[in-house]
Amino acid sequence: MASDTSNHQTHGARRHRAPQPASTSGGSGFWVVGAVLVLLMLSSSVPSALYVLYQERWDLSSGTITVVFAVYAVTVLIGLLVFGSLSDTLGRRPVLTAGLVLAIVSMLLFAGAQGLAWLLAARAVQGFAVGLATGAMGAALLELAPRSRPALGAQVNSAGPTIGIGLGGIGAGALVQYAPAPTALSYLLLVGAFALSLVGVFRMGESAPAAGGPLRVAPHRIRVPAEVRGRFAVLVLTIVAVWSVGGFYLSLGPHLALSLIKSANYVVGGATVALLAGAATGAQLLLGRVAALRTAIVGLLLLLAGLGLVLVSLAAGSAALFLVATAVLGSGWGAAFLGAFRALSALADPARRGELTAAVYVFAYLAMSVPAVLAGVLTNVHGLHRTSVGFMAAVAAVCVVALVATVRLGARGTTDRTAEGGAA
Repeated sequence: MASDTSNHQTHGARRHRAPQPASTSGGSGFWVVGAVLVLLMLSSSVPSALYVLYQERWDLSSGTITVVFAVYAVTVLIGLLVFGSLSDTLGRRPVLTAGLVLAIVSMLLFAGAQGLAWLLAARAVQGFAVGLATGAMGAALLELAPRSRPALGAQVNSAGPTIGIGLGGIGAGALVQYAPAPTALSYLLLVGAFALSLVGVFRMGESAPAAGGPLRVAPHRIRVPAEVRGRFAVLVLTIVAVWSVGGFYLSLGPHLALSLIKSANYVVGGATVALLAGAATGAQLLLGRVAALRTAIVGLLLLLAGLGLVLVSLAAGSAALFLVATAVLGSGWGAAFLGAFRALSALADPARRGELTAAVYVFAYLAMSVPAVLAGVLTNVHGLHRTSVGFMAAVAAVCVVALVATVRLGARGTTDRTAEGGAA
């Protein structure tokens, strides 16, 4: 998710930005890194389209499936915190190379999976690959952006993950439904794509200003400066709501869609993920120039509308309304995350922005994994529909609290600026 992921790369990588030699600016290297970003996010959503098939073949419960999903979220977080700054000294190319190699290993584990242990191992390796590569991709896209279009690096950072997640969901669903070797073909195709990307990474120029330094692996500090903790607490509520929805959809969303539509077509499950991610991408592109808090408020309103529509669709058993609700929910997901993250990134001075970013992503990945696992466990007891209703209602309550607090935060900021203007 992911989708996840995009704004972290944008803001986390800004602190790496420094003047580069002319040879590293622009060129094919930028598009190589952009392709790697899309492919890694695409690969992360492919298992979501196959979870229903895994459940049927290996008699796995919904709780077990959400644990498999949570392993990915946790290992991305670990990789990000431990290796997030490694490319600053070692270089972007070596770190991207290592990430791609791990991604290939994870695809081979998925392709050969014979049971739960294989899935857990594959998801863990995949999570480390994404976590390792995230910082390097974010920095490289900003450093290699064409001089004629300097904003393109931030735009690719923002839209790349949700594009990848959407393509992965719909592509894997189609291959599972209509192509041979449904649990292997998607992964083997990705092995080939990652191998081609490796060739591109080998050929691209190094963009890290301090590349070639000594190997240094040190965890990022998880710290929120005392002076911004109140505002951080308000804004992080939105992060929790957004990523709780994302985690639920990426783990149980396809199963819920298939049950509502009463279809055995796996394209439906993948299309649900694609619809959520596509709507998120569209909202981010449309609201990219809107003020951060205003974007977050719009996103929270859309999230509440989407959650309400999901609850109505579940009560009515309406598949069409559920798909509409998913699109609205996706728009809210993209807008709320974009706005909240931009507002959060502005809370700390540049020297501490990395610490704040790490703190944000601790909450994001915990929100992505813990509620999804809890929902999976409750599904085994209460059933998918009842659990979904309870989950959406709980997230809606968090959204209401976040919305009220964010509106107050914005009003307080306006009052402060007015007072400063009057004093001047």
